[in-house]
Amino acid sequence: MSDAGSMNGGDDLVESGGIEQEEAEGGRSCLFARWGEEDDYALGSEEEFGGDGGDIIESGNPPPGAIKAKEANKERVTTPYMTKYEKARILGTRALQISMNAPVLVALEGESDPLIIAMKELAANKIPLVVRRFLPDGSYEDWLVSELLTE
Repeated sequence: MSDAGSMNGGDDLVESGGIEQEEAEGGRSCLFARWGEEDDYALGSEEEFGGDGGDIIESGNPPPGAIKAKEANKERVTTPYMTKYEKARILGTRALQISMNAPVLVALEGESDPLIIAMKELAANKIPLVVRRFLPDGSYEDWLVSELLTE
């Protein structure tokens, strides 16, 4: 797929059958997009498209030898600032959701580009996603996008 084909709102992805549904831990259902054999990108959970929960965007990977944590850390130790990598992942994920007819959470003033709408939602702290930051000991922290500080 060319760069121009990948920027058309996900039409090529849907037509090629690159979106599939898998069951995540806790019985939640997640949608994944497959661009290559080894590339999995979480698009969102079933709840985002009409369910009752928010999505979790994972920031980093748990250490390979770490024991999987059962719950998030109660006391946060990471910075409250959103990294540029988290911002890119959040905007891309939300823009893809919007292009797939997810509800828009801000008033539109003639905008039609999903990325512009996602940026507007981020500026208004209305993006319904959760950033999961993994720590070296295998535990993690969950931050709502609205809790993270951007510039």
